[in-house]
Amino acid sequence: MVSAAEQSLNVLCRKLETIGALTPQERQAIAGLPATVRVLSAGQDIARDGDRSGQCCLVLQGWACRYKLLSRGRRQIFSFHIPGDIPDLEGLQRPVMDHSVATLTKATIACISHEALRELIATHPGLAAIFWRSAFIDAAVLRAWMLGLGRRSAFENMAHLFCELYLKLRAVGLAGDGRCPMPVTQVDLGDALGLSNVHVNRVLQTLRGQKLVSLQNSTLVLEDWQALVRISEFDPAYLGLER
Repeated sequence: MVSAAEQSLNVLCRKLETIGALTPQERQAIAGLPATVRVLSAGQDIARDGDRSGQCCLVLQGWACRYKLLSRGRRQIFSFHIPGDIPDLEGLQRPVMDHSVATLTKATIACISHEALRELIATHPGLAAIFWRSAFIDAAVLRAWMLGLGRRSAFENMAHLFCELYLKLRAVGLAGDGRCPMPVTQVDLGDALGLSNVHVNRVLQTLRGQKLVSLQNSTLVLEDWQALVRISEFDPAYLGLER
């Protein structure tokens, strides 16, 4: 049976290496992180708005999101998170959560104490730099999403999101040949893109009708990558991917 440390090594190192190179000593240090593994169902909160937490959660399997609720349960999703992501990493510097983190699918997470993470980055300055760069990339993604919500059409914005998710998944070995998992619901897409369920369905039908994408058993197939990039003016530089 694979231990939590081994899972952390395989998943977290794979993600960090999309941002910068790791030394053997840094990989070993990550493998030695103490972690508690939890299996959560879809729609379960990992951290809640207003929480004071002493740990960060690494996604090992499944998908998660960061979100905030308004009155009458209206939800805005700020980001999607895949294996290798630590969606509440900012908790190392901010004691109180100003948004919530939840699973979108059944997920396995590894909970790592702030104390252990602080010791890790204090002992390995190279890892500290990579974690900082990861935080800057998260901010760049948020800016890209804000631009989409404010200035792109729904058609352009969904095309842009699909390009982003495909490259992020491909970088950690979870996508390729124009195909990637797409386990999120139309409700999730609507809450991320600021659209109603009816509007999400209409945009998806348009993308399919123009033979740009197709959905097959929770798998997104990008039928015409170049057209999607052109339509959405997608430039992957903001993702900061080294590979």
